[in-house]
Amino acid sequence: MPPRKATKTAQHKPHRKQGRYNRETKYQNQNEVVSEVVLEERMGQDDLEGSEEEKGDDTHKIDVPVAMWDFNHCDPRRCSGKKLSRLGLIIDLRVGQRFRGIVVTPEGKQPVSPSDRNIIAEAGLAVVECSWARLGEVPFGKIRSPHERLLPYLIATNPVNYGKPWRLNCVEALAAAFYITGFNHYADVLLEKFSWGHSFWKVNRDLITRYQTCNSAADIVTMQERILAEAEATYNQSRQQDNDNDDLLVANPNHAHRLSSTDTESESEIQNEDDSEGPNSSGNLSDSQIKDLATGLGSSSLH
Repeated sequence: MPPRKATKTAQHKPHRKQGRYNRETKYQNQNEVVSEVVLEERMGQDDLEGSEEEKGDDTHKIDVPVAMWDFNHCDPRRCSGKKLSRLGLIIDLRVGQRFRGIVVTPEGKQPVSPSDRNIIAEAGLAVVECSWARLGEVPFGKIRSPHERLLPYLIATNPVNYGKPWRLNCVEALAAAFYITGFNHYADVLLEKFSWGHSFWKVNRDLITRYQTCNSAADIVTMQERILAEAEATYNQSRQQDNDNDDLLVANPNHAHRLSSTDTESESEIQNEDDSEGPNSSGNLSDSQIKDLATGLGSSSLH
């Protein structure tokens, strides 16, 4: 039997492996391969405060416990505490659950100070997440801690209470306590998760650095009183300068004959309007803001 003619062996392309790899589509994003699942997660995390990644970055860890009692008073899309929870940067505590670290709460009797650093290093930092307008609903008696603290005078930069003294939200309160006790890196890790977070340090840097020079809670109180006194002195000086500038509007008596009665009345109205505006026209503190500054220690831990 004659030999069969040799035929070319059909070259078959190897079958694509089944499994996880086939469910992934490669996307070029800063030279990394991102699966469809991950891409969807990233695209789905855009909220009112910017996009976020649901999993925390291991290169930016906080090595102490960070916790909160969340009373669900806030819009979840705006709540900084809930965002930190989604990112895995904060632990939710139950009402009645004890926390042995520093707790920022309006029930505190003294402000957080650099002397609290060791407590935070060993047991962590917690905050009460609730609304400023609903403090009466919070069972503070059930969330007591051996280390309850207030925050000294600082300015809020969150979108809800921007520019208001004391009205810090959850992430700002945590960051403030970390900054004052010398854990600057931990504060930065929390704030960098928010598009507006950098402004907190920018606005409060001078205040925070002065608090960092203190040794005890008593020193913090003294420093705060000095800061408020300086703010009030600056306000009064600015107001006096405004009054001096108003004096320049007084008519020169040598030219009084050139002014009609109507012109005189109009100029008087202008002066009255300037007096009523006071320093606000030049961007200085209003009387109500000075009153806020002199209120004393605020909790700065709520929305």
